[in-house]
Amino acid sequence: MESLRACTLTLAGLDPSGGAGLLADIKTFEAHKVYGLSVCTALTVQTDQRFLSAEWTSVAQIKAQVTPLLERFPVQVCKIGIMPGVSALLEIIEHLQQLTPDIRIVLDPVLKASAGYTFHQEIEQQTWQQVLENIYLLTPNYHEALLLSGETNGATAAEKLSRHCAVLMKGGHHPDKNGWDTLYANGSQQDIPPITPAVYPKHGSGCVLSAAITAQLALGQPLFEACVQGKAYTEKFLSSHSSLIGYHS
Repeated sequence: MESLRACTLTLAGLDPSGGAGLLADIKTFEAHKVYGLSVCTALTVQTDQRFLSAEWTSVAQIKAQVTPLLERFPVQVCKIGIMPGVSALLEIIEHLQQLTPDIRIVLDPVLKASAGYTFHQEIEQQTWQQVLENIYLLTPNYHEALLLSGETNGATAAEKLSRHCAVLMKGGHHPDKNGWDTLYANGSQQDIPPITPAVYPKHGSGCVLSAAITAQLALGQPLFEACVQGKAYTEKFLSSHSSLIGYHS
């Protein structure tokens, strides 16, 4: 008899187009043969091209969704996407850790949608630092790393953020090393070069990458290998079609 699959949990917004958020995460988890659980943090009105609005789920409702899942399923790795705010994010992280003290949290800090919608206008540096001290991996793009760190140089920004947790700075928006991801962890950095020659911009690519890494960690891969395999999966997703919509199989 086949053994039970590893369980993963995503806390993210519901994107009706299926390209980002909960649906993208669950598709990615299933492709990796891990069992995906999900908690909705926002109901969004969007397509792959347009983002119109977000109706946030309250912290109490998010906690109510999380609690029975973690009481029932052995979740060791959790991915978090958009949240109502950084204070809410910190409260939810603390709740996750109370329920499962050794849970590893992968945070995709979605500050702005690819279609141009800005989720959070202000960066609360002190609260963000508390968040970083309680997560396992942060997966910002170049611009998010600058905003979260308050720095003006990407490498300096990532190094500063990595004093609190591991940081995978994505290369999709990097001005000098486009397509190269860099993992900053334990005082060192490791580059992950692109391997697929023809890729196309995709709605939800950041969600897919962080979900793929989450799945790899749940399958027992060490951090760097999880990032390498997660990037490889994401590049396959990016090359699946020339439109903004990508395919997982």
